[in-house]
Amino acid sequence: MKQEPSEPEAADGRNGGNGIQVISRAASILRSLRDEPDGLSLGQIATRVELPRSTVQRIVHALIEERLLMAASPTSRVRLGTEILALAANSKIDIVEIAHPHLKQLSEACGETVDLAVLRRDHLVFLDQVPGSHRLRAVSAVGEMFPLHCTANGKACLALLDDVAARRLLAGTPLTIANGKTRTVDQVMAEIKTVRKTGVAVDEEEHFPGISAVGTAFRDRAGGMYAISIPCPTSRFEGLRETLAAQLIAARDRLALVVGA
Repeated sequence: MKQEPSEPEAADGRNGGNGIQVISRAASILRSLRDEPDGLSLGQIATRVELPRSTVQRIVHALIEERLLMAASPTSRVRLGTEILALAANSKIDIVEIAHPHLKQLSEACGETVDLAVLRRDHLVFLDQVPGSHRLRAVSAVGEMFPLHCTANGKACLALLDDVAARRLLAGTPLTIANGKTRTVDQVMAEIKTVRKTGVAVDEEEHFPGISAVGTAFRDRAGGMYAISIPCPTSRFEGLRETLAAQLIAARDRLALVVGA
C-alpha cells in the first residue's frame, strides 16, 4: 500500500500549491554548491540556505536521484552532478543574440553607436555593434581587439576585477595612449577606483583621436565578463556625457537581469 504524505510533509512543499517553494529551495541548494568543487556536507548546505537539515536531506536525495547532485566520494559531502554539466553544455547562451536587442534599443535612444565586447586575457574582443544614426559616427569591426587601459569598455572590465588581478593584466601590456604618452599602472588604477564607484568608465580620446566613449561592464552566470560602450565624436560627447552614462547603466541593468550572475 502506498502511504500518502503526512500533512507536515505536504506543508513543506512536496505537493499542492507549495511546489514552487520546493523548486525555489532546490535552486538555492544547487546555487550553494556552484563554487564548491569538493562539495558540502548536508549541515553546511543547511546553514547556507537557512533550511532545516531534514528538509535539505530530503531535497538533496531527490536531486541525487535526478543526477543533478552526486556524492563527493569518499566524503559524506555532495556536489553538482553530471546532469548539470550536460544541461549546461547543451544550452550555451549566445550572448550576442541575447544582447543585440538591448544594444539596438540603446542606440535608438541615444542616436549613437553601441558596442558589445568580451574580455579575453589582457584585451577586449568586439562581438557586436549597432551603428548610430548620425553621419559622423564611430565604427569598429566585429572581431577587432582593443586594449584595456585606454578604452571605456576596457576600464569598465578592469573595475570588476580585484586590484591584484587588474594590476596583473595592466603590468603585461604597454600603457600608451593615443597622444603617444605612457601611463603608469598606478595612474590607471586610480581611475579604476572611480569607475568602481560610478559604474561607468570614460575614454576621452585616449584610444583614438577625436573619439570619446562611456562604457560599463557585467558578468554572465558562467563568469564571463562583457562590456557595453557608446563611442562618439568628442565634439558631441561633452554635451551628452551624463545622458549617455545614465542610458548605458539602464541598458546594462536590463541585460544583466537576463544573463547576469
